[in-house]
Amino acid sequence: MIRYTLAASCIALALTANANATQVDEELEALKNRIEQLESEQEQVKEDKDASIKFGGAARFQYSYEDYDVDNEDRGGDFDFDLFRIDVNGNVDDVIFSAQYRWHQYMDVIHHAWVGYNFDEKQQAKIGITQVPFGILTWASNSFFFSSNFYTGLEDDYDMGLNYTYSGDANRLDLAFYKNDEQGGLDGYVSDRSERYSYDVVGVRLAGEGIYDAPSEGKAAGETNTLNARYAHNLAFGDVAVELGVSAQAGQLEIQDGTDGDHMAAALHSVINYDRWNLKLQLTDYEYDVDGMDVERMVVGAYAFYDSIPAEATSYVANVAYSLPVSMGPISNLTFYNDYSLVTDKPGVQEDTFMNVTGVAITAGGLYTYVDFVVAENQPFIGGSMVGNGETNKRLNINFGYYF
Repeated sequence: MIRYTLAASCIALALTANANATQVDEELEALKNRIEQLESEQEQVKEDKDASIKFGGAARFQYSYEDYDVDNEDRGGDFDFDLFRIDVNGNVDDVIFSAQYRWHQYMDVIHHAWVGYNFDEKQQAKIGITQVPFGILTWASNSFFFSSNFYTGLEDDYDMGLNYTYSGDANRLDLAFYKNDEQGGLDGYVSDRSERYSYDVVGVRLAGEGIYDAPSEGKAAGETNTLNARYAHNLAFGDVAVELGVSAQAGQLEIQDGTDGDHMAAALHSVINYDRWNLKLQLTDYEYDVDGMDVERMVVGAYAFYDSIPAEATSYVANVAYSLPVSMGPISNLTFYNDYSLVTDKPGVQEDTFMNVTGVAITAGGLYTYVDFVVAENQPFIGGSMVGNGETNKRLNINFGYYF
């Protein structure tokens, strides 16, 4: 009897063990499948992150006919290579980034390079070489030549620092701190401080110096510890959209001989959109001060040459544009515009600067073309300088580039 009981117990135990083993095997198989699924999802996330990194760029060329250059006139104008550039944009995890490098015939420069973080849909912070938040963004102009503010360092300027942006439904607030310019300031490790994309003050222009001279020994300078604040509010009046904004900028000047200096700028702007029409208006005032000196001119550098600007001035910008969708072969859009700039209230006997650009921007797939007719006086790149005393000059300019 005992033998039969033991046999029955062994059989029951074996059946139970077999059942438990089957359950364990099933659980192990389920766990294995889950691990494979997680690995697949992780790989997919990795692929998605890699796909968010995008490369692009452009190659641009230019024809110009200039009435202030006798040789250019005799040749019937010149056709030149403008630039080749590479762009990279994207994100890794929650970090965003953007950079652009440009190659010209006469210089290679960094345009911008920054990393940032999106706190939420409305708030963003960036560190690196970023666009200075001042006046109309992204540009206070429509043409290839920007407005005259660009040549005083107050449009599309890029410096090294920190940015914070809050962008709501009707309001945008930008706050920024720039330690120095994109080349590292006065003591930056560069061989030529004039080789840069955007204009910055690089010296104090002494009396008797030439307009295009490099800074004199001891009078090289750099902008440092600059604070920027910009606020814009958006309004709607039926079909009319209006942006109203105010900007302020203040910082120090570091001068090679140890002299203290400072600089400030302020602007009021408005951007008005109605149907296909766009109107840009901006009033800007700026000033550079150097202790113990009655300075009338400052040295600026950009595009591989030195130039001069008034130590203080007031500028006015008034631009109008009309965007026309078309179907003309590859051409999908024509934007007609007239941009006008006036720089006045300069110190001493310096004459006003004005620039009027009438043109059209042509979009044809990846090909984008500016056709500009420029009339200007005392305007850089139009045969003059901001501190010049020149005649009215004219330039026909066609810049076209393929963007990829």
